[in-house]
Amino acid sequence: MSQPQSFDPSFMSRRQMLRRSSAGFGSVALSGLLADLARAQGQGADNPMIARPGHHAPRAKRVIFLFIHGGPSQVDSFDYKPRLQKDHGEPLPFDKPRVQFAQTSNLMGSPWKFNRYGQSGLWVSDLFPEIGKHCADDLCVVRSLHGSNPAHGGALMKIHTGSDTFVRPSMGSWVTYGLGTENQNLPGFITICPTLGHGGVNNFSSAFLPAVHHGTRLGHSGLPSAKAQIAYLGNEHQSSQMQRAKLDMLNRVNQNHRESTGPDAALEARIKSFELAFRMQTEAPEVMDVASEPDYIRDLYGLEDETTADFAHQCILARRFAESGVRFVQCSHSYWDQHSDLRGGHGRLAPQIDRPIAGLIRDLKARGLLDDTLVVWGGEFGRTPTMQGSDGRDHNPHGFCWWMAGGGVKGGITYGQTDEYGYYAVENKVHVHDLHATILHLLGIDHERLTYRYAGRDFRLTDVEGHVVKDIIA
Repeated sequence: MSQPQSFDPSFMSRRQMLRRSSAGFGSVALSGLLADLARAQGQGADNPMIARPGHHAPRAKRVIFLFIHGGPSQVDSFDYKPRLQKDHGEPLPFDKPRVQFAQTSNLMGSPWKFNRYGQSGLWVSDLFPEIGKHCADDLCVVRSLHGSNPAHGGALMKIHTGSDTFVRPSMGSWVTYGLGTENQNLPGFITICPTLGHGGVNNFSSAFLPAVHHGTRLGHSGLPSAKAQIAYLGNEHQSSQMQRAKLDMLNRVNQNHRESTGPDAALEARIKSFELAFRMQTEAPEVMDVASEPDYIRDLYGLEDETTADFAHQCILARRFAESGVRFVQCSHSYWDQHSDLRGGHGRLAPQIDRPIAGLIRDLKARGLLDDTLVVWGGEFGRTPTMQGSDGRDHNPHGFCWWMAGGGVKGGITYGQTDEYGYYAVENKVHVHDLHATILHLLGIDHERLTYRYAGRDFRLTDVEGHVVKDIIA
């Protein structure tokens, strides 16, 4: 019988070291993973939606995001280009992008006239006379926005989540993750009539953030906003006392399960979603009761006008939710993708939103809410100044415009420039990551510190980029 080999601690081969230390390495790795998970899920563990201070003093407490789905044309709305009008029909005098969504031909001037509005003299086209007439001095128009994807799906994901290639948390989810909500009886993030295409639910998803930060959807883009409701909000068959008793019993079962299995983020999210759903029954129906609005408000937004009624209803809901403490509200309007018949398409769609948006800003201002409510308007990209077909414009992520109002931004200004035809951002360029960083900054959040550890790395809305556009902050 052979004798066991003695172990000489003064000498150990690499193979012996790895074999004898493998259990220790595993323990170190496991403890590291568990520590990362605990840090990621520890924020507001008892109530992840409780209102929390940001990293610095905020200028805005909440956001209303007016998403214009399809890509509204910057050179026909808020980016006036006299040279484009002058050279209508001429070839573009410089190279088009290497990657284009489709082919276009010569330059096409805008079918609409531009006028100066307000004391600021802001240029706004005839597509948006109400916004120009009543809100010009409140708008901060960023004319040099640029992205990276010329396709709707990727561009929508980039605008909403900061990434066009991976499933990431949406902007609204990051905001509630960082700040919680001001009303524990309502969701912190509500999206009204969102598109279910071009990314669909991923555009308002919490992804790997705790599920409580997922956007609550009211209807969808194919449904009139007056019929958009929070699914299963009411229970006609049981009293609130009976529901409360059932929920208490379910909570006891879930708590017992959690005690036997240990921390379970998915279970925690379910428990909190049940509790929020119960509380919402008492407050959400009243907040969503647009019929209670007085006549002057209905007229201000255009609620009784057939053309404007649908988006007016969205905008009134947005104001009511914001007024009730919802942190992030999104309204969506489709479908601004005029590859042909630009005059007919934009000309039909713009009147549907012009009066309601002007009404929203005026209403917020009158109530003293605009000072700490950031209103943001824009699409996933803009349009080419060159012609597609006989009267359309193609996708253009290389230079387009958004505007902001209230919430700590300077009013009555433009920032950045595209070239003299409106194709490329050329001066004070603002990337989508910069836009997100600025929105978070206005809310009191340092975008570089708003992180979540997932799959072994830290994630953030702005990925590893983004700079705050300080020149637009009041």
